[in-house]
Amino acid sequence: MTQKHLVRIAVFCLLIALPVGLFISARAQRTSTNGQDQKPSVNSAGPAKYRISGPYSHKNLTVFLVHGKDQLPGKSFLTLQEALAQKKVRVYETKEVNELAIRNLSNQDVYVQAGDIVRGGDQDRMISVDFIVPPRSGRMPIAAFCVESGRWSQRGAEQSAFFSSSENSASTKALKLAAKGVAGAPGGGGGSGSQEAVWENVSVAQAKLGKNLNRDVRAPMSMSSFELTVENTAVKESTASYIQALDNILRNKSDVIGYAFAINGHVNSADVYASHALFAKLWPKLLKATAVEALAELNAETKAEPVADETIHTFLSDSEQPQAKSKAVTRRVRMVTREDDQNVFFETQDRQQKDAWVHRNYIRKN
Repeated sequence: MTQKHLVRIAVFCLLIALPVGLFISARAQRTSTNGQDQKPSVNSAGPAKYRISGPYSHKNLTVFLVHGKDQLPGKSFLTLQEALAQKKVRVYETKEVNELAIRNLSNQDVYVQAGDIVRGGDQDRMISVDFIVPPRSGRMPIAAFCVESGRWSQRGAEQSAFFSSSENSASTKALKLAAKGVAGAPGGGGGSGSQEAVWENVSVAQAKLGKNLNRDVRAPMSMSSFELTVENTAVKESTASYIQALDNILRNKSDVIGYAFAINGHVNSADVYASHALFAKLWPKLLKATAVEALAELNAETKAEPVADETIHTFLSDSEQPQAKSKAVTRRVRMVTREDDQNVFFETQDRQQKDAWVHRNYIRKN
């Protein structure tokens, strides 16, 4: 074979190899990109896209509103509170302290939030994880903690086979952290919720409220019930001023999707939702819980330092920085957690909505 023929063959091979190599490289790049897409993404609408307004203050409580775009336009949820009130959902006693059953009787999704307290059964319980109950769901298990250690039977005229209402929610940061098993939480554990820590923090909250009101706020019917403590007449009268001062701050603000707050000049936590409609439904319940915590932490001798909105921006941004850990709650709901020494961040994702987030909870640990 002549040298001229060898040169022609070499050129021909190069012409074939070049496009094949480019095709393989492009395919590998697409495969890598698809692999990245499977990882939980929690920064698609991060703090940079939030606007903070406020502060709105009363006594030792300072609230900031979080403004942003709806993440799920046209999507609506029933809250657990309204679904129980409308008898569209049933929450069942299972005789297991840390597990209840829930059934959606309606044609709408029901959003259940970690910290929601359900009243009745053999013991009042606190839901320990965010949860979406699909329409016509049938009975589904749901994780919970007891917030009433001294009872395991019917209370008064209440039904013991199921739970009648959900008017209140966990009212202290320590109680929320203990239920979520955050390492370093007061009375908490290191990764999974602790029933003993929840009971301990219920007692601490009752003691703080009693001290600030100069009376025993525990109910004679059930001394250990956090639900009945929150409904104590003195507690309700003392939190009323907080609620009256702050209840209307959402008025004419259709882009508000959440709030952050500080107590005694220290950043506490924030809750941000996928839509204004969902946040507006939850706001009265959230504000009531926040007011109870502010009352428990009230110190007349200490003057709270002002909190700047930039502090809130930094808190939200810093909370989203640690490495994400993902856990399936149900086939539909996934929880993404980010945690460091200062903050912990929880994001509830709806896999049915292309992993769009429904709720973001930010907590300052110390």
